[in-house]
Amino acid sequence: MFLIKIKNFWTKKIVKKRLNNSTLLNSESSVVNVGIILDETYFFEREKFVEELLNNGINRGNIQLLVFKDKLKKNESFKYPVFSYKNLSWTSSVSGEAYKCFVAQNFDMLISYYDVEKTPLLLATYESKAKFKVGFTSVDKRLNHFMIHSNAENYAVFLEELFKYLKILNKI
Repeated sequence: MFLIKIKNFWTKKIVKKRLNNSTLLNSESSVVNVGIILDETYFFEREKFVEELLNNGINRGNIQLLVFKDKLKKNESFKYPVFSYKNLSWTSSVSGEAYKCFVAQNFDMLISYYDVEKTPLLLATYESKAKFKVGFTSVDKRLNHFMIHSNAENYAVFLEELFKYLKILNKI
């Protein structure tokens, strides 16, 4: 337990240092492909969240999920890619084929749907090759292009605000 906290502290320090030296790139393209990094530790409305995206005009085939769970059970199976603290190394990298494929994709928009800073989630958002990143104001402001002031339990309000501003920005 103690070693996990030290590893988490060390990797968070490395990620924050990397953020000091990085810049966000601007994108003028419209949103077609959407990636979602979701913290399922306390937010379990994954299907309703995706349904709301579908209702706002995003095609199901253009939505990809990467789900974070604090602890994984041994024989638990998932329909979607999952990663956890177990995948985090001391050198601030995350192992796992699903994770690496997800962050390597060039999404038009990445939704970082977590409002609590956890090192693996910060690292996934930082490493993503998405052109436009959206997240919460409670997370480090250097990670995202656009931030919404809300909490993770209110996904309907978050998505309503997101699509309102995407229309204003001519992204959809």
